[in-house]
Amino acid sequence: MSLWLIAWRNIQQRSLASALTGLSMALGVALVAAVLVIHGVIDRSFRRGAQGYDLVVGPKGSPLQLVLNTVYYLGDPAGKIPHEHYVELISHRFQLPDGRVSPPFKAAIPVCMGGSYLGFPLVGTTPEFFELSFMEGEHYQFTQWGGQGRNMETRNIWEAVVGPAAAKAANLKLGDQFQPRHTRGVEEEECPEEHHPFTVVGIFAPTGTPNDRAIFVNIEGFWQMHEHPSKDTPSEEQTEASRRFVSAVLVRLDESDPTLNAAIPRLIEDYRIGGVQVFQAVHPSVEVTKLLEGIIGNVQLVLLILAVLVVVVAGVGILVSIYNSMNERKHDIAVMRALGASRLTVMMVILLESILLSLGGGAVGVLLSHGLVGLLGPIITEHTGVQISALQFQVSELVLIPGLVILASIVGYLPAAAAYRTDVAKALAASP
Repeated sequence: MSLWLIAWRNIQQRSLASALTGLSMALGVALVAAVLVIHGVIDRSFRRGAQGYDLVVGPKGSPLQLVLNTVYYLGDPAGKIPHEHYVELISHRFQLPDGRVSPPFKAAIPVCMGGSYLGFPLVGTTPEFFELSFMEGEHYQFTQWGGQGRNMETRNIWEAVVGPAAAKAANLKLGDQFQPRHTRGVEEEECPEEHHPFTVVGIFAPTGTPNDRAIFVNIEGFWQMHEHPSKDTPSEEQTEASRRFVSAVLVRLDESDPTLNAAIPRLIEDYRIGGVQVFQAVHPSVEVTKLLEGIIGNVQLVLLILAVLVVVVAGVGILVSIYNSMNERKHDIAVMRALGASRLTVMMVILLESILLSLGGGAVGVLLSHGLVGLLGPIITEHTGVQISALQFQVSELVLIPGLVILASIVGYLPAAAAYRTDVAKALAASP
């Protein structure tokens, strides 16, 4: 008879104790797998969102705040860039250190942050936002893969394009009109303003980026809806230009000139308007890497350590369960020895029993983890825009297999050693 089968029969004889120890291992492994999967998805989603542009140009302030607000729509804007400063920036030709004059940016797309609809961020931008790829080789789709409608048009200032997650949660369909809300100051949150309605003309296919949770409107309409006089307007004679601003500029550089790409950020930050440095140029991928490897990476490490400790405790439970059963199994072991089984064979049966409990509990834990991820996936996508499914496995999960075998071998050694030292004569004499 196979040693694996003998080990399995031993587990069946102690079905309740084996089920409980296996369950404790399953819960521990489920926690480890969940930490690995969720961190992997978050890491991929953040990095994916940061790969659409080479630079984010904004007002002086916190680089991380600029990236989080402009690319991920988190937190408050870093500030405002007057429209005339934006126009001057995108038309300026920078003098490179080698004497060359840089051409205009390959693409410079303005974005204006402010306002929301049913909690989803409102972003003012231009149709060019959706004409560029959101990642290398991946473009926005309006007519396939779940996309609907079309891109907004420059001349139709009250048009909007809605991300798929926002459209589903806000129940927005093609042709629907909605009135965004805007709050001027934290203290006025109870009395937000409603603005001119926008019409939904497009819902793009899921991209797996934060854009899926945003609502994009024509930048001209965005400006005009903020230009309506209100009780807080100091003077109706306030000029239109003084009200127009951009929160940031999403920049694409010419990939064929690495020297230019390396020099442009410093040139932008050194550029002065009226003798004052007004811009900062940030590589979104760099800031996201700092965030993931700093704050999020440390949190993930702590959670992973706690999860591994749970697995170790479950392993100790397996040790206790098998060791406590050794007195009851001395007769069985003595019979095996009397029938010709060697000490090493008996020892291997106990070790295989420990390994089966660990791997069985681990397999159930992985299935449990991914099952819960699958159930919670739609809710996570709806509230965060991060796409997650039960089938998103991480390569790091493969470490669980050898890890569980090593742990089972360690915790199974003590009862296996006890089986190895069993005195056959005494065990048979003690049996009735």
